[in-house]
Amino acid sequence: MLDLHTQIRRLNRPQLLVRAARFALTDYQRGRDLSRLLDGRVPATPGPTLMILMERETEMEAARRAQSYDYRIGDHITALCAIMSEARDLAATRPCPVPPPT
Repeated sequence: MLDLHTQIRRLNRPQLLVRAARFALTDYQRGRDLSRLLDGRVPATPGPTLMILMERETEMEAARRAQSYDYRIGDHITALCAIMSEARDLAATRPCPVPPPT
């Protein structure tokens, strides 16, 4: 199984969706948006949140590709925005590599 960062790097979504999600980052509010996306649940840390978001986003992408009647582009943009934000937060919590002694 791939780690979360590799899964995120391998996401291949339409450029318009990605640009819209990047634009939405300025208005992203973790509690509000995650609560809506995750049916009221807001995990405390980015790791578990990302795992759930990635599953949800994969379902949204499948619905988009199938042109499903219940696909909601706004939710998909919010999910991509949340993934970007949570990935950034997760990267910020990673320990910095220790440089080799000189």
